[in-house]
Amino acid sequence: MNVRINVQIKRFYLSEEDKIINNSVNKIMELFNIKPAEKSIDSVQNLPEDSVLVENIIKITTEVKVVTTLFFKNVENGVSSFSRENSAKLSSDNSAVISRLVKLNILNAMKSLTNYNPSSWGILRGIRPTKVVHRMMDAGLDCEETVNSLKTDYGIERSKAELITDIALRQRPFLLPSDQAKNTVSVYVGIPFCPTKCLYCSFPSYILPGPEKATWFLGALAKEIKAIQYIIKKLNLKVQTVYVGGGTPTSLNSSQFEEMLTYVKNALISSEVCEFTVEAGRPDSLDDDKIAVMRRLGVTRVSVNPQTMQEKTLKLIGRMHTARDIINLFEKIRQAGIPIINMDVIVGLPGENQSMIADTMRKISELQPDNLTIHTLAIKRGSLLKTNIMEHELPNEEVTQEMLSIATDFAFKMKMVPYYLYRQKYMSGNLENVGYSRPGAECLYNIQIMEERQTILGIGPAATTKIVNTNDWSLESFFNAKDLTTYVSKLDDCINTRFKLLERAFV
Repeated sequence: MNVRINVQIKRFYLSEEDKIINNSVNKIMELFNIKPAEKSIDSVQNLPEDSVLVENIIKITTEVKVVTTLFFKNVENGVSSFSRENSAKLSSDNSAVISRLVKLNILNAMKSLTNYNPSSWGILRGIRPTKVVHRMMDAGLDCEETVNSLKTDYGIERSKAELITDIALRQRPFLLPSDQAKNTVSVYVGIPFCPTKCLYCSFPSYILPGPEKATWFLGALAKEIKAIQYIIKKLNLKVQTVYVGGGTPTSLNSSQFEEMLTYVKNALISSEVCEFTVEAGRPDSLDDDKIAVMRRLGVTRVSVNPQTMQEKTLKLIGRMHTARDIINLFEKIRQAGIPIINMDVIVGLPGENQSMIADTMRKISELQPDNLTIHTLAIKRGSLLKTNIMEHELPNEEVTQEMLSIATDFAFKMKMVPYYLYRQKYMSGNLENVGYSRPGAECLYNIQIMEERQTILGIGPAATTKIVNTNDWSLESFFNAKDLTTYVSKLDDCINTRFKLLERAFV
């Protein structure tokens, strides 16, 4: 990170022992690449050079006041100090209010101290910033009030505040009221196999095994699908969307793929299901037979994810196909009559620059997909990229931001609008992933999984079941085993435990 600073800071010290406050300070200091000191100090006068002491004075009366004072020392001026103060009304979660105000104070003070803004997202570090907007809108705020509140209460730059407010407003018609959402669910089916492991991927996926092991897995998957079918019928649930993801589901051979998708069709698809998605992912995993199967079984949305249309980059990230293969696959799916095709791209891949993302976006715009998700590269723990990071030349933050702007401009030129957004840890430039769609082609599952206003039933290794309490939109989560062997061996326990959780929630 290229941090332009007025004062060189190597470490910081905390005077508090409160875990919530300490965690809040740590999260913001991470944005500035400044680590906490390993030991404490007994007075300000003993503060080492090139370091900061953070002290929070909290007063609770009819409102919460948090005063954060940072002492810093440099060679010429000795120890100096200044403070930042913010206040907010008390709420049912007092610790959350205190945490937010501490973060905001620290961020504002560090921006002033270092002359550097590490993130246009302010203090929001979570995956789903649009959830904050929905809470504000639920409370009756209009769009301008929401934008101003995001700026004031979370330190978000106006452009990002307007983006997520616009997205949330566009999502509102797709979010069911609590009385309807209570018994409406979506289902995710995860197939944990891929032809090869991509350089940037950290998902728990496996290189496609031989027929015997794949059959063994599909037997377990069919058992879990049947169990979910029973739960849906027993609890009188309505399925809105079904999403078959991975991994790469189409990496199964033709007969296995047809077998799997037939399980899903027979058990989960009814006239009430309004969206049936399959991630086709990669051209080297899909053929004419599989496209015909998807068409025959009623798949309404297919996701083709090239990530880039640059031949050199495709080889670098471990893709065994060409840009021409992507184009040919897209055209075959379109000709088959499957209604909606999504494409994904990643901004910030190793070795890429502004002209390369522009070329990728030109080629994609010529295809005219119905959905487009523009990802910013995240360097994830567990990925080959993270393990071998020194071997790769990544675009810096400024270049990545310019590349994202280029890709975004192409999305708008394609008459698409942003309809969902999420963020990840370790993203280049602390940026975001945004899904675009032509109006009327929005992916309902993407909206539901991001905004968490509907229960999601997860099937397969590493799948998560999220049970939503529609009275207050709180969550209870249940996680399937990630490891394939553990998933199969513990499946009966998994089915029984999840059923009890769902029965308690819906009966």
